[in-house]
Amino acid sequence: MLRIFSELSKYIILFFMCLYTLKCYTYFTAKSEKKRNVIIIKQIMYMFIIHTVCYAALFIKEKTNEILILYLAEVCMSILYLIIMSKLYKNASKELTNNIVFLMLIGYIILTRLKFSTAVKQFVLGSVGLILTFTVPFILGKIKKLRELSLFYSISGLLLLITVFIPGLGITKYGASNWIKIGGLTLQPMEFVKILFLFFVASSILKAERLRDFFVNACIAALFMLVLVAENDFGAVLIFYICYIMMVYLATGRPIFVILGIGLLVFAVAAGYVLFKNSLFKHIMVRVEAWRDPFKFRDTGGYQVSESLFAIGTGGFTGTGLGNGKPTLIPVAESDFIFAAICEELGAIFGLAIILIYLSIFISIQNLAMKCKDTFYKYLTYGIGICIIFQVFLNIGGVTKFIPSTGITLPLISSGVSSLYSILILLSVVQYVFILVNREGVRHEKERERAEREALYDNR
Repeated sequence: MLRIFSELSKYIILFFMCLYTLKCYTYFTAKSEKKRNVIIIKQIMYMFIIHTVCYAALFIKEKTNEILILYLAEVCMSILYLIIMSKLYKNASKELTNNIVFLMLIGYIILTRLKFSTAVKQFVLGSVGLILTFTVPFILGKIKKLRELSLFYSISGLLLLITVFIPGLGITKYGASNWIKIGGLTLQPMEFVKILFLFFVASSILKAERLRDFFVNACIAALFMLVLVAENDFGAVLIFYICYIMMVYLATGRPIFVILGIGLLVFAVAAGYVLFKNSLFKHIMVRVEAWRDPFKFRDTGGYQVSESLFAIGTGGFTGTGLGNGKPTLIPVAESDFIFAAICEELGAIFGLAIILIYLSIFISIQNLAMKCKDTFYKYLTYGIGICIIFQVFLNIGGVTKFIPSTGITLPLISSGVSSLYSILILLSVVQYVFILVNREGVRHEKERERAEREALYDNR
């Protein structure tokens, strides 16, 4: 009986996952508010069906009441968040709210499968993060001079970034010195500096009028990246660099900046390899060798990637079923390589659906950026979209051996308070921009209707 349910649950989960993903895209084409609301309700129904079936499979496998308690707590917190967001911010994006909740629920499910204590910790910290980020749109609405604080963003960001070099505070993990430990809590300052960096770039290019201004801004941005290089956090360097190049391109509309940016990146990598391959780049070379032939270096640097590929291959299209695989064999499966654990037990189709959900979030954010009339928030929203989708690319690319592993987490799904909170803050900023754009749309509609009434009155 257990075997039948385990096998049947796989297909139920995949079926409703495909339906949820499909609704992410039909939402874009819905022409009326009524149709969009129907889609939102269906998405909520699908996500809770998937969540319930997954926890049923885990409960049948483990037979512990703690799993049921965690399941009920997650359901209550998710419903509470959905209700409060819809009541508190009526002009916010309900689709984005659904996707945030759903991706976090997927993270809780797979973390419960991997290590129950980690799942509980992630749920508690995630719930606190959701409550705290309720205030972000409200705060942004009250502060009117955010676009003028580029100097504050740059100085505070750099100061926060160098805290990892303070003796007794900074620690080294997985070859990178980009962590700090405060009491029993381990944090990555880079995740929060990422937010300040995006605000800095948006505000600085807004004020840039001459080529000299762009050069000064580029030098300050380079300081952020040099500190990250010193920390051996090259994944973060790539995120910062790509975000900066793309935001400058949006502001100027000149492809030459993208071409020069890519050329400079290639030159920097080549020069760094030649000059520092045995010192600063030694950590990176291990990952490059593991990427080129993970099975040759399986006993050393290639073990993670090898186990990741075995897991994805073992799962196939439909997965082994929750609790039937061996995802715990993958090193750091709860954070950097969580996508491989998902694919092993829930299937490659489920993994592909997750990618498509992230892509729908990216499309939604970029559409919003193009609609926004406030130039500062246009640049900022665009940068946030680039940041999130590039982080997804780096994580999944490393897990699937498409690119060398960079140690970047999967947004909203991987365990880790720093990554989770930074993404929640960034998406709360996006929600505020949704509110701004929707208000502009309502105001424009009222002005159009008033103009039509006046024209009709004049004709009479």
